[in-house]
Amino acid sequence: MPTPLKLFFSLLMITALCFGFADIYFPLERFDLERLHIFLFNLCTGGTILLLFTEDRGGLSRRTGNFLGLSLVYALSAFLELYPITIVLSLVLAGIVESIRVEKFSFFPGNFFSLTQTVSGKFHQAALLCLSLGLVLSSVVIVNNEYLHLVHMEKLVLNTFFLGFSFPLSLITLSVIFSMIQKGKGSMILLLATVCFWVINLGVIIFFVFILFERFYPQIAVTLALFMAVVTVLLLYLRLGSRIQQKQFLSSGIGFLIFTAVSGIVYIFLQMDPGYDPERSRWLLRVHTFASLYGWNLCGLAVICRYDDFPIRLNSGVVIAVHWLTALVLAPLGTFYPVFAIFAVLSYIFIVWSLFFSTNQ
Repeated sequence: MPTPLKLFFSLLMITALCFGFADIYFPLERFDLERLHIFLFNLCTGGTILLLFTEDRGGLSRRTGNFLGLSLVYALSAFLELYPITIVLSLVLAGIVESIRVEKFSFFPGNFFSLTQTVSGKFHQAALLCLSLGLVLSSVVIVNNEYLHLVHMEKLVLNTFFLGFSFPLSLITLSVIFSMIQKGKGSMILLLATVCFWVINLGVIIFFVFILFERFYPQIAVTLALFMAVVTVLLLYLRLGSRIQQKQFLSSGIGFLIFTAVSGIVYIFLQMDPGYDPERSRWLLRVHTFASLYGWNLCGLAVICRYDDFPIRLNSGVVIAVHWLTALVLAPLGTFYPVFAIFAVLSYIFIVWSLFFSTNQ
């Protein structure tokens, strides 16, 4: 990836983190700054990097450049609640993603149902399909909530669906992980990896449905299944993954993913308490969010952006330790105490700079 493009994405991700604190300390009466926090990282940065990785051209193509520019306008329009613009851009962005997906794979995702196709390819196509469907579903929710009012559900809100833009980043990271563990490993490993593919994809979809209908016990069951699938991925990767520098960062990322599964289960149990107070569990939700967004997802994006550069010169252990400190301690504390927000941003700048700009000489 060209250096100017890495610099642009780095600044975009740092800005996204800053907006994660801005809504707390500089709240706006009408507008939700958290939307910019979500969009700039998941959609604008993550979505564009996903398309760049798929096209594999070493830089922005016309379609990917259009996606990046329009996604920034999309983020701004959703933030300012200019919903007619947001709806139109949702469909245009989904069309761009689908054009790239069909060119890379096929219109119908037939490889999902083949035992001979690589699990890496399945996760890759699922990431693209999830991104385009997420854009379309968000526009459907906007039409329902703002204009038609056909379905009335407490959890059927835009911010819930906007958080779904992080799932394509998870899927493309899993694609990279499985590309390193399945070559020449035998049919049993391929079968086990395929089971993980279906459990993770169907599990997230079913879990999302249970969230909408506020069914707590089924949420716990699905979360436990997802937890077991992620632990299986970690064991496969630790045992069979290629011994390369990327393995340290991706293993750390899976650790973040396991942490989010555990914290998610704890949060569901807290919600089931008859005396549940959202304010008392707000700290847990913050830790869960930062571990997912700036822990697991950042590991995947960094490895993808430097995919052809490894090995790179940096102290991997130090960077990973600072990463965990930032995502699980400094950033969550920063949502309660302003001084920690400053430390979190500075630590995050160190992490991003180390991962994106360390030399490979």
